[in-house]
Amino acid sequence: MDGALYAFVEDFRDEGVDRLLDRVVAYGLRGVTVAAASRQARDVTPHGASRLTLRGDGVHFPPPEDLFAGLRLVPPVQPGAGDRPLAELRRACDERGLKLTGWTVFLHNATLGLADLDVTVRNCFGDRGSPADLCPSHPDVRSYAVALARAVARQGVDSVVAEALHFGTFTRGCRHERCFVDLGPMDAFLFGLCFCHHCMRRATDLGVKAEVAREECGRIVAGVLDGDPPAEGEVTRAALTAYAGPEVVAYARARSESVTSLVAEVSAAVAGEGAELTFLDATGAWKGYADGLPPAGLAAHDAWQLGVDLVALGDLVPSFAMPAYARDPQRVADDIAAFRRSIGKNPELRAVLRPGVPDTDSAEHLAAKVRAAEEAGADAVDFYAYGLAPLSALDRIHHLRNDRT
Repeated sequence: MDGALYAFVEDFRDEGVDRLLDRVVAYGLRGVTVAAASRQARDVTPHGASRLTLRGDGVHFPPPEDLFAGLRLVPPVQPGAGDRPLAELRRACDERGLKLTGWTVFLHNATLGLADLDVTVRNCFGDRGSPADLCPSHPDVRSYAVALARAVARQGVDSVVAEALHFGTFTRGCRHERCFVDLGPMDAFLFGLCFCHHCMRRATDLGVKAEVAREECGRIVAGVLDGDPPAEGEVTRAALTAYAGPEVVAYARARSESVTSLVAEVSAAVAGEGAELTFLDATGAWKGYADGLPPAGLAAHDAWQLGVDLVALGDLVPSFAMPAYARDPQRVADDIAAFRRSIGKNPELRAVLRPGVPDTDSAEHLAAKVRAAEEAGADAVDFYAYGLAPLSALDRIHHLRNDRT
């Protein structure tokens, strides 16, 4: 099967490089996608040395001095990075003929954001309340992303999976915080738009009345915070135009210029180091993460909410990853087909599935979703993630191999 298994460096430390990679081979997969630069998390790890794993922001290798010298932002370094675990993985993957991919979280970094809130997103009220979300329009953030891309590519990986190389969402940034106000999806979207100086200047340069958009967002969100009823329905361009006006929609759409140009720079940087970029659009993960029951709008159609223009990126990026976090195989097929239509026929398209809860309840269920993804246009199917899923769920991947032999 043309696919890879997502895994964490901590997984290899806990279970051993050889043992884990032998599992990958037994599953019939052709590669491993390891978290080279990860973010803060508290994870239940059912078969790890610790059953509850705390992860930090940062890279699992010493940052190359020539890439970060003089930059304002330098990635935090993970414990044990001096042991160069990626180099060991490269050697072990070569012995087995496996592809090694560096999974890289770019603009979600609370450590950097809290150290200097100026590089994070700023809402319509002037608040910088999402410290983990670095702004893709900020020049220092953009320089950091390019340097990080080159740094990961230098670790001997075949490709770099780019996670969080776009704007975030208000709900993501506030998932573990307190909010006792009934914010509808459109109100939360307006609350999460970035109105920092750099975003507003870029929008203005594109002919958008950025200050009008900011004032309108502030008026609407303030009204809901003061007791007005929240907007009903999901976020669509048509609904948002009716609710907030054309300047707000134009401002939201203008954000794609920041993301598209940044992704192009990162892709070129990765290619310059001899690797290939896979752009991971988080829309599918965001929509179905909690329960595998994403709202009606397809991920490809809602990617603009994160500043992602898939049509434009289809001409710039050689490979894409689409988390298809849905229980229904037909929804997986619909999401993959829409994604394929958006990016065009040439880029590689990799579906990302979860082999266990909350998306999948049996080997047959997983097989149905794999077939749906491949028939809808996916070139490969990857699985997320080794350390987070019980071994019984991961064994469903092995059954896929048996079904095809």
